[in-house]
Amino acid sequence: MAKNRKRCRKIIISVLTIVLFVSATGAFLIDRSIPDRLQVVSGDRKTQILRYPFDTFIEENVAQAASQNGSNIPQDNLKMSSQEPYTIECKLFGVIPVKNIQVDVVERSKVIPCGSPVGIYMKTRGILVVGTGAVNGMDGVDYEPAASVVQSGDYILGVNGNPISDKKELISRINESGGSDITLEVQRKGEITDLKVKPVMTGTSEYKTGIWVRDDTQGIGTLTYVDENGNYGALGHGISDVDTSTLLSLQEGKLYPSDIISVVKGEKGTPGELAGVIRYDENEVMGSITANTEAGIFGKVTESFKSQLKGTPIEVGLKQEIETGPATIRCTVDGTVKEYDIEIEKVLLNSSDVNKSMVIKVTDEELLQKTGGIVQGMSGSPIIQNGKLIGAVTHVFIQDSTSGFGIFAENMIFVDS
Repeated sequence: MAKNRKRCRKIIISVLTIVLFVSATGAFLIDRSIPDRLQVVSGDRKTQILRYPFDTFIEENVAQAASQNGSNIPQDNLKMSSQEPYTIECKLFGVIPVKNIQVDVVERSKVIPCGSPVGIYMKTRGILVVGTGAVNGMDGVDYEPAASVVQSGDYILGVNGNPISDKKELISRINESGGSDITLEVQRKGEITDLKVKPVMTGTSEYKTGIWVRDDTQGIGTLTYVDENGNYGALGHGISDVDTSTLLSLQEGKLYPSDIISVVKGEKGTPGELAGVIRYDENEVMGSITANTEAGIFGKVTESFKSQLKGTPIEVGLKQEIETGPATIRCTVDGTVKEYDIEIEKVLLNSSDVNKSMVIKVTDEELLQKTGGIVQGMSGSPIIQNGKLIGAVTHVFIQDSTSGFGIFAENMIFVDS
């Protein structure tokens, strides 16, 4: 009898454990499938947000506008004409509250999708600290004067109360110290602080602190779109320092023309690359860079470049309008902007990474033959589906160069605006 009770207890505990695990897993999957926030277009009829299988057992209802009481209007007949934000309440079987979605009502945007390569030059706001190391003093001894003082990712803004903007100024101020303590004005994670460092004499009238720094960066990417006012978005992800992996703080930047001269095909374990040259001619500047964010780089193109743009503006698709299935990307791999077939395999409505919102796969045989799939330099290539700009290419999978991630176009437009 006691053995039976013990066995029953074990069975009950096992069943409860399984139920709790399944419930937790289900809750996680539901949370990932329901966005925290979304946009709808003013005047559009409300569409179902959830997809199979969640739409079979979770019911959506407009709960409340920001300054209104709950709505009893049948959802199928509801059009959103107000610009006021509201809430959609999701309930399991129409009874148990699961999650609330904050909804913003917006006007439908139109942009010209591009796909052309651009040369990027960016100067940091302050001088980025990459790391520290030892310096060999005049006495033959190795010193590390900046160890445990500055950190990778710090930005040096000034020396002894004097603002500095590039590496040359920093070197000059350090040499002027004559080996006396200097005070560095440093920005660290948004906070400004003063740090003292004692330079080491390494030669005649030469002093060093052992701080490795960087004050600019350059590279090639793809222009995603330009709107009617000349505002553009590119890359679909931010520009980070290659050593510290931190998003670079922007002081100023410019877009220049770029020519693709060769393609290194991607293979399993080795990403490919669009190799090109940047034409650093001030007479050919295409635009300014005014923001470097997780969702891409943004700014304004020149009137000259805007007048040369070809193509018809198309609508920007919202994330709930994106479907798994066929789409195209627009990019340049052989000197001409072309559209190539891809497949959207997953739509991640609630991804924690703003620039990893879709999983895409290149299916176009011509592009696969030329590049092996997605390669470095294609970041920012616009993704088009059902005549709308829905996103941009952002990452390639290292172990499968045919596949990668994309960002929702609305994420770029939202940051841009």
